[in-house]
Amino acid sequence: MAEKKLSTLFKKVIGKLHLWLGLTSGIIVFIIAVTGCLYAFQAEIRNLTEGHRFVEVQNKAYLPPSRLKDIAMAALPGKHLHAVLYGKPGKAAEVIFYHPDPVDYYVAYLNPYTGEILKLSDEEAGFFPFILDGHFYLWLPNEIGQPIVASATLVFFFMLISGIVLWWPRNKAAAKQRFSIKWSARWRRKNYDLHNVLGFYVSWIAIIFAITGLVWGFTWFAEGLYAVTGGKKSVMYTEPVSDTTQVASFDEPVMDKIWRRMTAEYPNAAVLEVHSPETASSPIAVGVNPDDGTYWQNDNIYFDQYTLKELSVDHVYGRFKDAAAADKLMRMNYDIHVGAVLGLPGKILAFCASLLCASLPVTGFYIWWGRRKKKGSELEDEANIQPACKPAAVKRPAPVMRRPVVAANK
Repeated sequence: MAEKKLSTLFKKVIGKLHLWLGLTSGIIVFIIAVTGCLYAFQAEIRNLTEGHRFVEVQNKAYLPPSRLKDIAMAALPGKHLHAVLYGKPGKAAEVIFYHPDPVDYYVAYLNPYTGEILKLSDEEAGFFPFILDGHFYLWLPNEIGQPIVASATLVFFFMLISGIVLWWPRNKAAAKQRFSIKWSARWRRKNYDLHNVLGFYVSWIAIIFAITGLVWGFTWFAEGLYAVTGGKKSVMYTEPVSDTTQVASFDEPVMDKIWRRMTAEYPNAAVLEVHSPETASSPIAVGVNPDDGTYWQNDNIYFDQYTLKELSVDHVYGRFKDAAAADKLMRMNYDIHVGAVLGLPGKILAFCASLLCASLPVTGFYIWWGRRKKKGSELEDEANIQPACKPAAVKRPAPVMRRPVVAANK
C-alpha cells in the first residue's frame, strides 16, 4: 500500500512538472519544431529552384581556385574570402566569403570551366536563412537566442522523459487505450489522445532531436556525451598553426598547389573545398567529402601554408580514417539531427516527426485549458480513459547547414 501511495505521489509530482514546464516553454518548442520542419528539405528545394547551382558538363579542366577567387573578389570587393568549393561534375563552383562578427556571408556561384559568374548570393537573406535563424536563435541576437534555445531543448528533453513516465500503463487493460486514438469521442478526448498517443510514438525520435540539439547547445553536454561513448579527443574545433619562421617559395599559388594534390588523392570526391589562410599563422584547410548529402564522412585536412606539410589535429574533425567510433558518432551529429544519415527516407521521417513535435505544445495546452472549462459529459469521457494513470500535458523537440565551419560548439 505504501509503495502504491509513493508511486501515485511520484506521478503527481512528475505530472505537475510536466504541466508547468510545458506551459512555460511551449511557444519556444513550437517555434523550434516548426522551423526545423520547414528547413528539412532546404537543400532539395534550393536545387530545384536555383538554376545557378548547376552548369553543363564540359570536356575540359576546371579553372584553379586562385583564378576563381580573383574573379569573385573583383565582383565582391571588400568581402572576406573563406574558401573555394568544387562540387560533382555539373555543379557550379562556389567562392565563399564569410565574416563572423558582424555576420557577412556571400557566395559567388561560378562556372568552374569558364569562370563565368552565375550568381552573387547573400546567404543571410531569403526564406531558409530566416528559418534557420529562428531555429537556432529565435530571431534574437545570437548571444541571447542561443542560450534560450539550448535551455528550452533541455526542458524538452525532460518533457519527453516525463511524458513517457506519465503515459506508461500499469496493466494490459490500460495499455489497450494507450496505442490508439478514439476518433468517435468528443473533441477534448480526441485532443487528449492526439497528445498522448502521437506523443508516445514520436517521443523516441524526438529524444534523438533533443540530444543532438543539446550537443550544439551546451559544451558540457557535448563533452559529456563524447566521453560516455568512449571519446578520447577534443570536441572543440581548433586549427593547427603554420610555421611562420619559414618562407614560402612555390611556382604557383599555394591554394592551387594544394588543390591539385587533393584532386589527385580524391579523384571521385563529391565536394572539395580549399580554404584560404585567415592569418599569417593559419593553415590551408581542405574539406573533402565523398557524399554531398551528409557531412560526417568529410575529411578535414590541414597544411602548413609555407611548407605544405600536413598538420595533425587532436579533435574529432580531422581525417575520417583516423576517427574512432565515438568520433564518428560526434561527427554524425548534424546528419542524425536532420535525418540525412538515412538519406531521403530519413529526412521524410525527420520532417514528419518535427511536425508532430510542433503539435504537442498545442494539444498539451488544450488539455490544460479544457480541464479548466470542461462540462460533466466531457469529464465523464476523460474519466473513462483509464483511472490507472493521470494524463500528461506537453512535450517538444530541439534543434551547419551550409555555413562555413567555425567551431564545433562552435
